[in-house]
Amino acid sequence: MIEQARQIALDAGRLLTAKLESGITIEHKGSIDLVTDADRAAEEYIVGQIQSMFPHHGILGEEGARIEGASEFLWVIDPLDGTTNFAHGLPYFSVSLGILQGNEVVAGVVYNPVAGECFAAERGSGAFLNGKRIQVSEQAAVQESLLATGFPYDVATAEKNNLKSFELVTRVSQGVRCQGSAALDLCQVAAGRIDGFWERSLNPWDIAAGSLIVTEAGGRVTDCSGQDFNPLGRDVCATNGLIHAELVKILTK
Repeated sequence: MIEQARQIALDAGRLLTAKLESGITIEHKGSIDLVTDADRAAEEYIVGQIQSMFPHHGILGEEGARIEGASEFLWVIDPLDGTTNFAHGLPYFSVSLGILQGNEVVAGVVYNPVAGECFAAERGSGAFLNGKRIQVSEQAAVQESLLATGFPYDVATAEKNNLKSFELVTRVSQGVRCQGSAALDLCQVAAGRIDGFWERSLNPWDIAAGSLIVTEAGGRVTDCSGQDFNPLGRDVCATNGLIHAELVKILTK
C-alpha cells in the first residue's frame, strides 16, 4: 500500500499547486479556521483513489469523509495540512496519508508539493525522504535543541491553548518554531532538522502519518504527558528520543 499511498499523495499535491496558481475560494469553519475549495477537491480525489484501489478499506478525512470499511485498514487523511499557510501563499503545507491496521499506524506518507519533498514510512522498514533514508538528530539536551509547536484555532478562548508551554520551552531551548503544518513538523523531526515537536488539540489526520515517520526514523512519540501515543488521539510529543523525557517534564509542569 505504501507505493499507492505515495502516488496518491503526489497527485493530490499537484492538484493543490494547480489550484494555488489558478485561484482558490476561501471559507471560514471558525473565526480563524479556514477551508478552501482546494481542500475539498483534494479530499474528493484522494477518497476516490482509495475506494478504487482498496474498496474495503475505511476512510477518515478532515473535510468530512467518513467511510466505514469492511477490513481492518483505515486511511486517515488530511488533503491539505496547513490550510492557513496555503491560503496566504506560504509554501509550507502538505498532503498527509496515514494507514492504520487496527490501532497501529502501518504506513504513512506526507508530501510538501512546493518543496518537492515526499516523506514516507512503512512499519519496520525505516523512514525515507524522496527515497533516501532519514534519521532523527543526536541532540541530547533541550537547551541545545531547536523545537516546533502549534496552537489550536480557539487559542484566544481555550484553556489548553499551549501558550504557557510555549513560553517555558522557549526560555530553555534554542528556539521554538510555529510553522503551521503538524504533519510536516513531525517530518522535520524525522529528518533531524528539528529535535522535537509537540502540540495539543490536534486531530488524527494531523498526526497519524507523521508519527510513524518519526518512529521509523529512530525517534520517540508519546502524548504530551509522556503516555502511549494514540494515533486517533488529540495531542503528540515527538522527539529524537534523547530529549524526550526532559521535554515531557517541561510540558507537564
